[in-house]
Amino acid sequence: MLYLTLRQYEYVCAVGRHGSLSAAAAALHVSQPALSAALARIEEHLGHPLFIRRRGSAMAVTPEGRHFIASAEALLADAARIEDPAHPRPGQQRLHLGCFADLAPFLLAPALRALRQAMPDVTVSYRAEAFEALISGLLKGQVDLALTYDLGLDAGFHREALYHSHPHAVIAPDHPLSHGAAPNLAALTGFPLILSDEGLSAQHMLGLFRDRGLNPVVAHRAATLELLRSLAAHGEGVGISYANPPHTTSYDGMPLLSRRIANPDLGEDVILVRHGTGPADSTTGRAWQVLAKLFRGR
Repeated sequence: MLYLTLRQYEYVCAVGRHGSLSAAAAALHVSQPALSAALARIEEHLGHPLFIRRRGSAMAVTPEGRHFIASAEALLADAARIEDPAHPRPGQQRLHLGCFADLAPFLLAPALRALRQAMPDVTVSYRAEAFEALISGLLKGQVDLALTYDLGLDAGFHREALYHSHPHAVIAPDHPLSHGAAPNLAALTGFPLILSDEGLSAQHMLGLFRDRGLNPVVAHRAATLELLRSLAAHGEGVGISYANPPHTTSYDGMPLLSRRIANPDLGEDVILVRHGTGPADSTTGRAWQVLAKLFRGR
């Protein structure tokens, strides 16, 4: 005997889609208490939570909830197709891709294109976020795999190095460091620096100086790469970034010069990563192969 009805499957999918009970209830035209009670009964029957409830924030889907919703959406699509054979059947498999925000302008679009070409049966969504939020998404099962730097990840993650990235100093063309030998970290300490305001990224960069007994002065912490480049172009300091766009002007049209920092041991791996060290599910495994082939040795 089946316990759950199609309506209850709709309830779970709506909560996952809208991220809150109130929004899902409004979309379903039911009261929020009724929806909350129904969801509690569903989770009690299943024996595990489908959502993490936090006061004042969106309901986060658990790993079990994510798989339940994927199956439920496929079931609902089949039911709709039975009632109406002309009803379009969406992709039954889903993949949630994450990308570190600084890498997203370089990697995200080609990644999405490659995945959608190679896996047309899979619905691909994405999120570009700061490092901590990205890792949190992997831990909570909200992100299946991610493109990021290998900073501070523990042994609970499976990863593959795709290519090596080296930091560059971003300066105005008339800056004293624009001529002569490539600047090293010691040379950079003589000028105010512009770093990313992303916590772990900034800590990593400052750690490179401290490991060499250097004490740089940070003038700005930029919220975006383009802000960092604009500040550097206007003479506010030396921007330091692993991301190195090929164009030689800032977002506001000011000329820029990017010089590779001379210290040879500053490189960081850009990696493909997922949470867990066991075998990946078939969808994640297929996506892993596509992205590794696309970016390996870039």
